[in-house]
Amino acid sequence: MDDAVRARNAAREALDDIEPDRLREVLFDRLDDASMTPGVLTVLSARALDPGVDPDADGIAERAAGVQLIYEGLRLTRTLAETEPWLASEEADDSDIEGDLDILAADVLVSRGFYVLARTDAAERAVEVVRAFGRDQTLARDPEAADGLDRNLEADVFALAVVAGTSAVGGDAPPALLDYAAELARESDGDNRLQPASTAFSDTTTERIASLSVTAQTDDRVPSSATDR
Repeated sequence: MDDAVRARNAAREALDDIEPDRLREVLFDRLDDASMTPGVLTVLSARALDPGVDPDADGIAERAAGVQLIYEGLRLTRTLAETEPWLASEEADDSDIEGDLDILAADVLVSRGFYVLARTDAAERAVEVVRAFGRDQTLARDPEAADGLDRNLEADVFALAVVAGTSAVGGDAPPALLDYAAELARESDGDNRLQPASTAFSDTTTERIASLSVTAQTDDRVPSSATDR
């Protein structure tokens, strides 16, 4: 199965019990239209360390879903903050209703993503992603302070994906690997929309993730000072 399809199916499964039906439809539509790049990176990060891993049987697809859901929720929140659909008309109309439904959808996506990752080694990183997003949204209100914030969310989510994937197979995500993930996100420029995974990632990407992760595991076998961590 294609990893993008795998991540999308797992994300839909994580939302399958959401009610009412109209809200669930909005969530599913959001996933159908989304690039599954963060979810795919989660799977790639696990497979880079363990090529024989089964993403479905080993819970990696579920972690991919958690990462993807958090990203989709925060991305939708960012879009709503930028467009403010409630200001499109002075009177309540369909745009107000859609805007209200979208903000509810954003909350559900993030909270369900947290739920999926709650008992994994990526839980703390997920919290950091949301906190950093909140800080950036505050800074974005000041035009002079907003420069350089555009791809911060993507960079943080890619780092989360790497942590979720490598930790699923007992690996580590050292600073060099997290920096590499952030670099990948900033290069995957698609006009406020991530490129498809097939475009964003290559065999070289997977090899680099594996190399940085294996190096970290090797370094862990020898004593290190607190400043080396």
